Amino acid sequence: MIDWLYATIPVLKVVHIAALLMWCGGLLALPLMLAGTGPAVTAEHYLLIRRATHVTYTICVTPAAVITVIAGTWLIFLREAFVPWLFAKLAFVALLVMVHAWIGHILAKTGEEPGKDNPPHPLLPVTAVLLPVTVILTLVLAKPAFDWIEFPRWLLEPRGGQLPFEIPSR
Repeated sequence: MIDWLYATIPVLKVVHIAALLMWCGGLLALPLMLAGTGPAVTAEHYLLIRRATHVTYTICVTPAAVITVIAGTWLIFLREAFVPWLFAKLAFVALLVMVHAWIGHILAKTGEEPGKDNPPHPLLPVTAVLLPVTVILTLVLAKPAFDWIEFPRWLLEPRGGQLPFEIPSR
């Protein structure tokens, strides 16, 4: 492997974790920010909340999600992490992406129909974020073997295609 590419692994891990913290923190904050909207809210207060949630979602949370996924994908291939716990983690990352889209839908719907559409109680979206985040964190820290699951061989090893760089053998 090209030495400079291998040397980027620690940097990619830092970028991955920092972006993940921003992504998950934003997904937890947005429903709490929306809790301040409702029929009794003044137009000025509603506009402030709407702008804050929109900017948070579009400029902070969504780019952080994209950076998290890109850095994580690079780490998978650079570290050759083709292990069963990672596949389970990726399933819960997909669930987190769906929750991300659902919260974005709630923000858009609340912004399009001010005063008419009340967002769900913050407990529901916060729980929807915390569930996959907790499972992802547990899988990453525990790295369970999943010996009781029989994975197909093609899923556990690279397919033999040539990458544009060398991969070191372990």
